[in-house]
Amino acid sequence: MDSVEISSLSQAGVIAAQARTTTNETQTDGEISAWTPSSWTTKPIKQDVVYDDRAAVSKAFAKLERSPPIVTPTEICKLKKCLRDVALGKAFLLQGGDCAELFDYCEPNMIESKIKLLLQMSLVLIYGAHKPVVRIARMAGQFAKPRSSPTEQHNGKTIPAFRGDNINGYDPEDRTPDPSRLVSAYFHSTTTLNYIRASLDSGIADLHSPLDWELGHVKDETVKAKYERIVESITESLRFMKTIGADSAASGLETVDLYTSHEGLLLEYEQSLTRGLKAPFPNAEASSDDGDGKKWYNTSAHFLWIGDRTRQLNGAHVEYFRGIANPIGIKVGPTLSPSDLISLLSILNPTREIGKITLITRYGEQNIASLLPAHIRAVKASGHTVIWQCDPMHGNTCTTPQGIKTRHFSAILSELSQALRIHREEESFLGGVHLELTGEAVTECVGGSEGLKDEDLSFNYLSFCDPRLNEKQALELAFLVAGFYRER
Repeated sequence: MDSVEISSLSQAGVIAAQARTTTNETQTDGEISAWTPSSWTTKPIKQDVVYDDRAAVSKAFAKLERSPPIVTPTEICKLKKCLRDVALGKAFLLQGGDCAELFDYCEPNMIESKIKLLLQMSLVLIYGAHKPVVRIARMAGQFAKPRSSPTEQHNGKTIPAFRGDNINGYDPEDRTPDPSRLVSAYFHSTTTLNYIRASLDSGIADLHSPLDWELGHVKDETVKAKYERIVESITESLRFMKTIGADSAASGLETVDLYTSHEGLLLEYEQSLTRGLKAPFPNAEASSDDGDGKKWYNTSAHFLWIGDRTRQLNGAHVEYFRGIANPIGIKVGPTLSPSDLISLLSILNPTREIGKITLITRYGEQNIASLLPAHIRAVKASGHTVIWQCDPMHGNTCTTPQGIKTRHFSAILSELSQALRIHREEESFLGGVHLELTGEAVTECVGGSEGLKDEDLSFNYLSFCDPRLNEKQALELAFLVAGFYRER
């Protein structure tokens, strides 16, 4: 195929293409007064990817800029309205999926297993919390992962680290960043989301027949019995609704909404799918207006978050995120001071829009008690209304003596339990959970009702990045949260 010249790109694409074929040292940290989709290129950037082939980068950007949006402003604004309810304590947020998707995960069984697991978990949470559950999947775009080092050792050689399928390959011989993978990521994302929508429209979530939801690999009789009691309770409620005539096609019982999300790590990709579009509702709140009533939407996903490694106040990622109208998340780790947290909120949500910001805390079970209270108090004092979401995964990663990366279920459970308790003590409330999970019967996290041990990890360890909860472990966590609310 012929090369696409930089002149065929938009001006924003030209700026991004030039930035991504130079090193981070060329970036400046000067202040700019106006936001544009490419203004992030004037800021210092972390976790950037430098490509060797400028023409190939331009070609990829040109293709992405011409491609249709993956999600629509109507869907984004609908999610934002749902998240407003979460921020006000009227709903609960469940977010989960793979640590890092692979292109190979774009196949029916894997997609369906994750949908079913999220739906099963939400059923448990609705039963326990007596609140609607907003479901966001780490799917259809969660390919890239930040790494602690850009390189690694392999057979005595230093090679680039695996950064995700949208950057390079897992095979040691395929580690050179390839911009054509950005285009592949787009098409794998659209295909995945298309199948999610088709599955939901075809009745995978129909509550009229909840027993059709196969329990898959959940063999533990105690967990299974709890789930079946919940299904029985809902079935009885549906029978009652049918008896009184409230059962109809308009009742909303045949399907649910499932939104997509990923970490906004590769800004050149995010910029290419950022579009100035009309807000679907006249009073739709948004972060950036281009002067003719349009808002800047990132159309690669409904929800994006800034990682713990890329949330520098004057960095490229914060600069990009401050201009998009999507609801966004901020990973809050042990190194984030209360004052910097408030500065981030002021930059990213200056209008204090309720439902705009989700704070995804990930301290680790040993740190949460000393850090979360100060963050809660600082946000309260600032006047911002946020969603507090617990990520009990990332702060609890460890390595076995055999060198296998894992997480202890007891540590995950401990951090989540402490988060629930601390929010109650601080007269706050935990609005959601953020989990790395899969619907497959993997053996990546130890513990749980299965009693997995270090020596069991090799049995079915499939992750190319961080360890994930399997279906049984994920449902156990859902029961914990449901039990907490029912015991209040």
